Amino acid sequence: MRRHRRPEAAVSLYCFPHAGGSPGEYVRWSDDLPGVQVWGMHLPGRTTRLAEPPFTRIGPLVDALVSEVSFDGPFVFLGHSLGALVAFETARELRRRGMAQPDRLIVSSCPAPPLRPVRSPLSTLPDDELCAEVERRWGESLDHVRDDPALRAHTLACYRADFALLESYCHTPGHPLDLPVTVLAGEREPWTDRAGDWAAHTSVPMEEPRLLPGGHFYFRERRQEALRAVWEITTKGGRWWTA
Repeated sequence: MRRHRRPEAAVSLYCFPHAGGSPGEYVRWSDDLPGVQVWGMHLPGRTTRLAEPPFTRIGPLVDALVSEVSFDGPFVFLGHSLGALVAFETARELRRRGMAQPDRLIVSSCPAPPLRPVRSPLSTLPDDELCAEVERRWGESLDHVRDDPALRAHTLACYRADFALLESYCHTPGHPLDLPVTVLAGEREPWTDRAGDWAAHTSVPMEEPRLLPGGHFYFRERRQEALRAVWEITTKGGRWWTA
């Protein structure tokens, strides 16, 4: 999905949403990212694709993305939380197939693979417990769905499918990517002392992780500051950059 068509854009930014997220939040970033064509990855099982069964395994999802989406270059991948894992695996699959790769991978609010084992699956929790855990872990209020049965069912179905993606994910070691990897995260996130672990997944020297004010959804708390960082990372250092 996209909000604005920008044929003059120097680079495309493909955004991979977080668990339970929709592309709409990310395509709205285009208002603050001049010169960038912003795309939001619109997965089955949500909004206008509600009738389609959602993916619950990353392998088939990545295969569909690489097979069905035309990634026109120059382009950059940005994934937030679960979306960072999907973006990472999509870049790896593009390389495996000998296809064009992104000029940069931006991983937002996500520890590097391999992830720690999931001890308490979220995807199978009863509705009330699932809502409570989402709010507790990521500070995302679900008050707007509690009294609307249809919206509640739709929202929680998205969360369950996405958590199943995460809980079933098993990293397969391989050669590091031959492209820059940049880490973004909120300063209050508990795993940031391990942010540098992403360096193992790129053959390009990795710059220091960029920690921004806020928590897991730092770009909601300090939108302008966060999107300025995204714009700088997306537009600078690529082969299109001439300034």
